[in-house]
Amino acid sequence: MEKNNQGTRDANSLGQNPLGVAPMGGLIAKFAIPAIISMLVSAMYNIVDQIFIGQGVGMLGNAATNVAFPVTTIATALALLLGIGGASNYNLEMGAGREKKASGIAGTALSSLVISGVILAVIVLVFLKLLLTLFGATTDVMPYAVDYTGITAFGLPFYILSVGGNHVVRADRSPTYSMTCIMVGAVINTILDPLFIFVFGWGIKGAAWATVIGQIVSGILVVVYFWKFRNMSLTSEMLKPRMRYLKAIISLGLASCINQIAMAIVQIVLNNILRYYGGNSVYGSDIPIACVGVISKVNQVFMAICIGISQGSQPIWGFNYGAKKYDRVRQAYCYSVTACTVIATIFFLCFQLFPHQIVGIFGTGSDLYFQFAERYLKIFMFMTFANGIQPMSSGFFTSIGKAKLGIVMSLTRQVIFLLPLIVIFPLFMGIDGVMYAGPIADAAAFVLAIVFARRELAKMRGVEA
Repeated sequence: MEKNNQGTRDANSLGQNPLGVAPMGGLIAKFAIPAIISMLVSAMYNIVDQIFIGQGVGMLGNAATNVAFPVTTIATALALLLGIGGASNYNLEMGAGREKKASGIAGTALSSLVISGVILAVIVLVFLKLLLTLFGATTDVMPYAVDYTGITAFGLPFYILSVGGNHVVRADRSPTYSMTCIMVGAVINTILDPLFIFVFGWGIKGAAWATVIGQIVSGILVVVYFWKFRNMSLTSEMLKPRMRYLKAIISLGLASCINQIAMAIVQIVLNNILRYYGGNSVYGSDIPIACVGVISKVNQVFMAICIGISQGSQPIWGFNYGAKKYDRVRQAYCYSVTACTVIATIFFLCFQLFPHQIVGIFGTGSDLYFQFAERYLKIFMFMTFANGIQPMSSGFFTSIGKAKLGIVMSLTRQVIFLLPLIVIFPLFMGIDGVMYAGPIADAAAFVLAIVFARRELAKMRGVEA
């Protein structure tokens, strides 16, 4: 009798959860807008640094942040592995009515975020120059890269906790607080950057310290949330990492993690290719590395919006899939893809029509600098109008527990297509080969994403029938 009563209570709780009953358009907006703002604000850490460093330090400073960027990408990979994996499992378990297990998974995710951040910081500091050489630093860029990366390494534990922990905060039905955590840190970074660089005269070191202080504040706000404001039943005992939960977290977070690792690998290979083929061109090695760093930050703004839509939709996809409300899953996916495509088209037009103005935001340079940057932006980003579908579909598969499909989707653009092309094309086309590898890889990834997504949505219709 008690079991029957418990089942009724769970069913009633399921029916009242807004993820399973609220109108879809408003529900996606409620979760996606804070997620988009969080992603944009997170991207602003790097973009603001790039702008002020470009204005205050110059081209070599921009090149240094590009060389250092794989460290941030690897940190993001760990944050998404544990954050998205923890949040996705939490949503699925809550949708199935298993609240205690859901909270245990969240606790393991949070403690693992802190541990992984400390380990990564130690590795970076111990092997700093070796890593920067591997990441493509030239002789002129190395001093700037050492100064910047050596300082920002101290903020990595807080960065990983803030980025990964925000996914768990959002899954705990607090998307506004999640947005606030990241926003406060970024605002602090934006205020301190010009103060440290221009007023105190600290140069690239000032930008690094501004970043670290902002990350510390964001990380502390995540701790405050789970200490004071959480909705879930989280106890100190649940914060001890448990292997059975960690396996489940990794299985659903692996797709997003692999996507970031793939990005880091591509960045490293790309920097070294630019260093080699740029040295054999009229541009030299430093101009291509600096330009590509600037443009990758510009692309971050676009990807932040698309990934924000995906992340905001994941609690909706995951809960309704766990509750077997497949019509709502399909509806949420169609809403999300439509919004992402509209945004992508706007960015495509901006990249094609205003390349000089966009690059100019990040500082001045020679005629050759702007010549390379404008060509690279227009050619490499030519398929921007279709680029939101692949990360959207990867997040979709992950949130409904289809980890293998999520991993495949996360690998398509970066590893399966782009990485071979940026190695092969320059053999025949020189440094221009890097530019043309981008749109070809994007087109292939777009086609595969559409095929896999249509197939999965058709399966849901079949189950309903």
